Amino acid sequence: MILLLHNRYRTTGGEERAVDDYAWLVREHLGEEAELLERDSGALSRPRAALGMLGGGLQPDDVAAAVRRSRARIVHAHNLHPSFGWRALAAARAAGARVVLHLHNYRLVCAVGTCFTHGADCIRCHGRNTAPGVRLACRGERGEAAVYGAGLALWQRRLAAQVDRFVVPSEAALERLRALGAPVDGRASVVAHPVRGFAEGSAAATGDHALVASRLAPEKGVDVAIEAARRTGRPLVVVGDGPLRRALRDHARGADVRFLHAVRPAPFEQLRRSSAVAVVPSRSAETFGLAAAHAMAAGAPVAASRIGALPELVEEDGLVPPGDPAALAAALERRWGDAEAGERGLRTVRERCAPERVAAALRAVYDGIMA
Repeated sequence: MILLLHNRYRTTGGEERAVDDYAWLVREHLGEEAELLERDSGALSRPRAALGMLGGGLQPDDVAAAVRRSRARIVHAHNLHPSFGWRALAAARAAGARVVLHLHNYRLVCAVGTCFTHGADCIRCHGRNTAPGVRLACRGERGEAAVYGAGLALWQRRLAAQVDRFVVPSEAALERLRALGAPVDGRASVVAHPVRGFAEGSAAATGDHALVASRLAPEKGVDVAIEAARRTGRPLVVVGDGPLRRALRDHARGADVRFLHAVRPAPFEQLRRSSAVAVVPSRSAETFGLAAAHAMAAGAPVAASRIGALPELVEEDGLVPPGDPAALAAALERRWGDAEAGERGLRTVRERCAPERVAAALRAVYDGIMA
């Protein structure tokens, strides 16, 4: 039995999708029971969230009770902040479970988790020194920045001490965590995100739009994709929501850009498979690049920023400097309707993200800590 822990974010994103995919992988490809114990930041008041960050977690006995009731041998934790914290992991260990902590972002050190602030990549915070993030108010409000900075600094080592094994989604993410001084050395395994389904082939040659699927936040660089589409005159479909939605719609005036809110899975997959190219214009160091992986699995050629883990997925011809609309426009034109590039990407993502391959890597992690 595997018990998964996850504190949902106020705005749903790729990590929620990844948690669902891992629960599915455990059940369907490892043949084990999986249960998800979930909390939601949207249900927490700001004082309660602050108490969780500064106190190292809330109600750890709930986790111990879930371990005992389910007889979980492993707790596979994802996002812990602000409500789980190190106390949840300590409670799981005390109840007899081993602990895996899955680092989908850089929040062991970085309060916003993306290493992106004030419009640029940032690794100022290092180890337990989170003062730069407080000084820069990376979370938007100085009070919240102070709470997160203090909570991370106070409990970072104690949290790491409860972990039997860290899992990270890419070599680039592991390299960045080391650069940040995160306490992961010697206990980290790289395990790619699973992708559940793959197209039979690429239909890019008949595609009629470029596609961005992203949270609409500054680090995602969607404004760069809009400007690239404007320069090429190609139609662009943007799927997602976030704090920049209104500003991006204003920025897109005069260009052939269509914005869609949340799309049901089947229509969303059709949007991917009918795209001539997928665009992943990130400005921040992506830890994996789920948007790129899912587009590649649909057979779409990808144009993406050369940053973070994206070069581990996307071939060189599809990579451009982050924040460069002229280079992205050229890549968008170069990759438009390129079914051969789509087929190569499909093979790459199958080799890396096929469920059976990811399950084998995860099984090695679980067996290793139980041994």
